[in-house]
Amino acid sequence: MADAHATPHHDYHLVNPSPWPLIASIAVTIMMVGAVVWMKGIAPADGDPIAAALLSEGKAALFFAGLAGVLLAAFGWWADVIKESQAGDHTPVVSIGLRYGMIMFIASEVMFFAAFFWMFFEMAVFNEARAHIPEVAGWAETAAAWSTWPPKGVETLDPWQLPLLNTVILLLSGTTVTWAHHALQVGDRSAARTGLIITVLLGVLFTAVQVYEYQHILHENLFFNENAINSGLYGSIFFMATGFHGFHVLLGTIFLLVCLLRLMAGQMTPQKHFGFEAAAWYWHFVDVVWLFLFAFIYVTFG
Repeated sequence: MADAHATPHHDYHLVNPSPWPLIASIAVTIMMVGAVVWMKGIAPADGDPIAAALLSEGKAALFFAGLAGVLLAAFGWWADVIKESQAGDHTPVVSIGLRYGMIMFIASEVMFFAAFFWMFFEMAVFNEARAHIPEVAGWAETAAAWSTWPPKGVETLDPWQLPLLNTVILLLSGTTVTWAHHALQVGDRSAARTGLIITVLLGVLFTAVQVYEYQHILHENLFFNENAINSGLYGSIFFMATGFHGFHVLLGTIFLLVCLLRLMAGQMTPQKHFGFEAAAWYWHFVDVVWLFLFAFIYVTFG
């Protein structure tokens, strides 16, 4: 009888059973439920004040418990993939599949951001048409607010200050990650390491500038204020689009940092470095999305 675990004579990699997909799914569910509880709260069915106090004190605990599970699953899952690569399981056929998977993932991210742009353009382009919808109960005030975009009373940001600075930071980071990738391809590990370090630092700087920008918006009450009817719609769209992009920058920075640590550990070669290549693709995607955000949300309709 043939050994079921004998070395396969084909180019495909059949992975071993892994707990990480299930753990990640459960952790993400806990994290998102925790986020809703943290933001919106939850009321005990019987109105018990003691239970209400306990829920109030621990609102954030469920979210962070889920987040810890997500981070654990990500670390364990990616560590297993790296071990598979070092074991020689990533044959040319498997590498092609990994590339297709990364391309499809980035395509799904494009659709994700397309939804935010669609929402923003729908309000920015067709706002006047909404003001002429036949009046119904309570509609007059909202229609008047939608007659202009951004809504009257909203103080928008100057695109040529912090937003322009972040644009320069991301464009520069795109050149440094390309430099690092090219250096690794030709075997210049020192230049690749330097380019990656600069890229990671630029990613951290972008996040810091965006945090400062958000603090300014919230402290000055620019988007959510009593003088701007329906200003919450503009503010919500702005924070959803730019905030999710900022989250992607944070993930990309972590992605590149892991590549830097692996490079310094001698795990990448000019012939085998798809992890770095995928990180570079992702970083360029983040760059392009920001150019659209800057051009339309900050400049054109700002």
